[in-house]
This record gives sequence, C-alpha cells and structure tokens, in this order.
Amino acid sequence: MKDLLLTNGKWNPAILKKERWLYYLCITEHNAANVERIDSIQSITGRETLDYVFRTLDILEQNRNHLSPANYERLKKVLQWSEVAKGGSTLQRERWVKQGLPIAIHNLASAEIYLEESTDLESEKSIIYPLIKTHGILGQNLRGEVSVAKNEPLLALKDRLSPTDFYELLYYLNQCVIGAVDMSLWNSVSEQVTKLIQQILDGNLTELADALRAHSLCRSFADISTEDIQFLADEIFPRYELWYFDAALSDFSAEQIKIILRKLLQCADAGEATHITFKPLADSLYYDYEGKKHINIYKKRVIEKYLRDDSIENVRLHTEFHNQTLSVDFYFSPACEKLIDFCVEAERSGLLTYEKSITILFDMFGFRKDEFDRLNNEDKYLKTMNDSADSTKSSIADYVTGHTLVDVGSGGGIMLDLLEEKYKDRHIIGTDISTNVIETLEKKKREEHHRWDVRKHNFVDGPFTEQNADTVIFSSILHEIYSYTDTDLGKFNLASVKTALKNAYASIPSGGRIVIRDGVKTPGDDLLSVHFLSEEGFAFFLNYQKDFKGLPDITENRPHSIDRKNLTVTGDVNFMREFLYTYTWGNESYSHEVQEQFGYFTLEEFVAFFRSLGARIVEARQFLEPGYEEHLGKLVRLSNASGAPAAFPYSNCIVVAEKN
Repeated sequence: MKDLLLTNGKWNPAILKKERWLYYLCITEHNAANVERIDSIQSITGRETLDYVFRTLDILEQNRNHLSPANYERLKKVLQWSEVAKGGSTLQRERWVKQGLPIAIHNLASAEIYLEESTDLESEKSIIYPLIKTHGILGQNLRGEVSVAKNEPLLALKDRLSPTDFYELLYYLNQCVIGAVDMSLWNSVSEQVTKLIQQILDGNLTELADALRAHSLCRSFADISTEDIQFLADEIFPRYELWYFDAALSDFSAEQIKIILRKLLQCADAGEATHITFKPLADSLYYDYEGKKHINIYKKRVIEKYLRDDSIENVRLHTEFHNQTLSVDFYFSPACEKLIDFCVEAERSGLLTYEKSITILFDMFGFRKDEFDRLNNEDKYLKTMNDSADSTKSSIADYVTGHTLVDVGSGGGIMLDLLEEKYKDRHIIGTDISTNVIETLEKKKREEHHRWDVRKHNFVDGPFTEQNADTVIFSSILHEIYSYTDTDLGKFNLASVKTALKNAYASIPSGGRIVIRDGVKTPGDDLLSVHFLSEEGFAFFLNYQKDFKGLPDITENRPHSIDRKNLTVTGDVNFMREFLYTYTWGNESYSHEVQEQFGYFTLEEFVAFFRSLGARIVEARQFLEPGYEEHLGKLVRLSNASGAPAAFPYSNCIVVAEKN
C-alpha cells in the first residue's frame, strides 16, 4: 500500500477514499513529530506519523507467523487507527475538538474516531477499541508518565479472550508500537513489558513504586530527594498523565521542574485536567544549528530567570486547556522574543562583536547565571574541546600521584572521564567557576553514572580546603585564568596565574604534584610571516588583529606589516603564534578563543617559577600539538625574517612539579 500511495507526487484518491484511517494520516498539516526522537528540526516533513504507522505494520508483518489469523487482522486494525488523532486537516481537527475529543491524548481520541467510523462488526470493535485506547500505555508506564491503572479497560477485554489470545495481542502490539520507535528500545524493555502484561492478565494493576516512577520520568530526577518524590506521589501521579515530560524538561534541574509543576497546579484549569502535555514546550525549546537539533540556550536562560524570580515581566508560564488536557509552554514578551531571535542569529556568525552584544543584552535583563556563563554555543564549545583529535590531554594522566585527584576547570569533563577510566580506586574531583558548567557536569554524572564529583571553586580565590588534594591538574585552564581574571592591573596579568598556582601548591602535601598541560610562549621577539592560501584566511586575521587584546607587553609588531596583494602578514612570533592557534579552531570557536592568550610563560619561566616555590621538576617539555600542522598546513605557509620557510612554533607544554 505504501508503494501505491503516491502517484506523480500526489496522494492516490482511490486508496484514501477506501482507507479512512490513511486519509487522516495523509491529509494533515499537523506536526506530531516528537523532538526527542529527531536529530534535526528542519528534517521534519509532516509524514513522521504516517511513516511510523507503516513501520508498525512492517513489524506486524514480520511476526505474522507468530499470530493467529484473527489476531493478525485485529492488530492490523489497531495499528492502522491508533494514530489517526495525530492527523486530519485543520478543519477536521477543529471538529474533533468541538466533539469533545482530547486530540492531544491521541490514544483516547483515536479510539473514539475508530469507534465512530469503523464498519467492523460490534464483536470485533469490542476488542479493537480498548486496544487502541490503551496502546502505548505500557511503554508510558515504564517511563513513569502514566499510572498502571490506566490499563483498566484491558481487564474487561481479558474476560472476553482466552489467556493465550490476550497475551498474544498485547505482546505483539507493544513490540510493534515500541519497536517502530527504536527496535533496540524494544529489546531493552521487552522483559519489563512482558511482566506488566502478565500482571494485567492476573487482574493486578498495582502501581510502580513512587521512587521508581519518579526516576523513570525524567533524567533530571536521578538524584531527586525523598521530599520531592513525596510531592510527585501526592500531587501529580494520582491526578495526571504526563506527556512529553522528559522531551521538554530533561535539560532543567529537578528543582526547576518542581517549580514548573507547582505553578501548573495553580492554573485555573488544573483541577479539571487529567492530562498534562509538554509537547508545545518541547517543540518551541529547540532549534537547528548546523543541521543538528540544539536546545535554545537563550530561551532556557530566560525561563530559568523566571523560575528564580517570577516577578519579571518578560516571560510567564502559558497553558491552554481543551478536553481534559492542559498544554504547557512559556510566553515571551515581544522584546524578549526579539532578543532571543537576535542571539540565535548572532551566534551563527561567531564574531566577537556579537558575543559581546549577547552578553550585554542578557546582563541587562539579568538572564545569565553568573559572569562566567558564556551562553552561545557553550555545549558545542565544550564538546569541541573534548573531541580534539590526537590530543595530548590523556598523557598527563600518567603523572598523577596519591588518592585524591583534583581537575581544575573541568569544562566538558574529558579529563574527569580519563582519570576515572585509568584510576578506578582514586577519588576524582572536578572544579569550575561557572555555575552553568557545574550543572552540566552534574547532569553528565547522573546520566552516564560516573563516580567523580564536582565542586564550584576558583584557585585564584584560595586553596582547595574542602579536602586534601594529592594531585592538582591544570589541563588547558591556566591560560583562561590568565585571560579572564580581572586584577588591579586588568586582565592578562601573570599575577592571576601565579596566585592560582601558589594556592594549588598550598593544597597538596609533601610528595603531591601540580600537573600542567597548557599553551607555551616562544622565547624572543623574532618576526614570523604568514602567507594565506585564501582570502577568507586573510579576512580572519584582520578581524583577529582588531579583536585580540592579549600580549599587552608586545606593543610593536602587532603586526609588523600587512601585504594585502600577496595575502601575507608579518609580526612578532608570539603575536603570530597566538593568531595561528586561534585560526586552527575556525569561526565556530572564534568568539571564545580570540579573548584568550594561549601562551603566557615560556617553558623556562614555568620551571623557574616552581623552583622558586621549592618544588622538584618531574617533567618539563614543549611540543606542537598533533594535528595543528596538518590542519594549518592546508591554510597557510610560514617564513622567517629572511624569507626562508619556517616551522610552526611550539604550541603546548607539559610541566609536572612535585612538592618537597
């Protein structure tokens, strides 16, 4: 049927006239796609429901030999009609709403549509109708969205069928509806589904334990408190079905979700609702970036501000009530909508001027979590840092000593994961100064079941006093301390680095270690020429020259000369080195990288500093990070002051100092 459905790109009217269920699924403008299950918003075609139904029917066909002929025909009807409430023209959907059908809860509405329009015998309707009405509920039971009691219509059905037929119908129905989402998902839950079917067959609708249901409901509830579980058990679970809960709310904390739920309970229609659907919020909270679905971090920050202080005028919780269903989203003021739209478009440019504008605007509205909240592309930026090919980050893990290992500025958590994998018996602690990063790491820990812990701490402010640290690791973080810390003399002041290292040194015992992997400065003030192989690269440099405020001690040769005709620039070796290792990250990371000076100490200066503290130098070496030369070699050619080809300057160093 699927192959015959389209003729010259148009729906075949003869088939649609004959198959009413198919007509509703084909003739619709309604977006029923679950953003939880898609990789790109732009990939939504409007045919997601239709394609899903065909997948369920394909799975049914694959199991045909396992079913009696009567049960095969019954399940085919169930699958054909189970999703019809997701379809229909705009006019038809309005009619269904006027009829009192809860079309947002498609299993209930689809069952009523089937009952009204099907020409099946009444004896068959009495079997197919409750199966449509309850289809998908077992999966929702396992996700904590729906109470087991919602399977009650099946109790009457089991009295009309043999135990074999009842089990057969429920087992293969669930294999079809869950397997069509993802067959690996079905394989992971099939045993639990089987137990629930047997429970229903025994007439037992005992609910899942409240704690289990809460933990299943949302990834953010992994560490939910006993008090919050009791709130869900008393106020939410007995009263509501929760649709698209995890899809909409998994990026919020458990505390934020509880605030949202409490606000929903205060809505005028909350008392009449039996279902709460978060699909509108899930649909509005995401957008595409580089062809992939991303959470709109700007909307999320605005919502988080509202949840902290609901007196702000720029956003409010927005609900609509139709036929037992409360639909949930957030309303943003016109000014706030424009601000969010601007930020989404500005982040695509990657220019520092937009980064600064976004920060200023969000600070004006008070939407940033703290001064270190980078906002745009933060998740991608952290992932890029984590995924750096051929990175030497893993090698520094060999230098640690002692039981307690502290990773400073843990960012995306790559070093925490490396340490955890390598040292299964050590206590590993990650620190960061950003609330956003700490929350992201805590979420990563919950979802991936890590052993490491995270703490908010800044070594510029003082030693790590919460617990004795045997090794303190600074992996690509000291240059950020140098670049972003405000001192009496402004940013880019070595006093901030020295203070952080002294406090780290004070945090470790005799025999403890400071392990550093970071940028390294080139000794001397030689000139280095960069010839660009494209106009784009030359334009990148002109922006960099204007935006980069680091190397305040270099007042000349920033650059020495610019040859526009030959796309060549010449300048101080350290200025050009800083440019090159910003250029290698490209436009995506430019707004972050251009604000940072990667090399601040030469290798000799690192060694001299630690010796001044009385430390023993275990390791001190410098190198060019693997991959830099291969990547940049396709973009530029280097030469020295004499015009001879020049090598890329060292980019990184590893320094290990042990306390005597």
